[in-house]
Amino acid sequence: MKFDTFSQGLAKAAGRPRTFQIALLLIVIWAVSGPFFHFNDTWQLIINTSTTIITFLMVFLIQNTQNRDNDVLHIKIDELLRVTKEAQNAVLNLDSLDAKELRNIRKQYKRMGENQSVEVTRTESVVTATEKGTQTPA
Repeated sequence: MKFDTFSQGLAKAAGRPRTFQIALLLIVIWAVSGPFFHFNDTWQLIINTSTTIITFLMVFLIQNTQNRDNDVLHIKIDELLRVTKEAQNAVLNLDSLDAKELRNIRKQYKRMGENQSVEVTRTESVVTATEKGTQTPA
């Protein structure tokens, strides 16, 4: 729980223009200092090591933020589906489907856009579309 709070705060701070300006300023200072250090290996190692460490840590921060945003989005969409009478309740638990099943549902929704009389249903792990009274396995 503390990591979530920490990562959200850090993600907000990292995304601010001021943070970018500070990072850019540090790189400029590093580049300008090159002649004073004769562009030696230690001078290069400082920027390589610091950027590698920051990048490594930011990957985890970004992943945490994306996971949270994804969960929030799913909850909001699930709620919209739940309260919409015309919504297909079969799509509420799509997280448990594999990629092939998701592609099949996507094809069904594409057909729904072309022909408004297709209804998507899900029983266990089988998704079917009913089109004008006929059953089509997905």
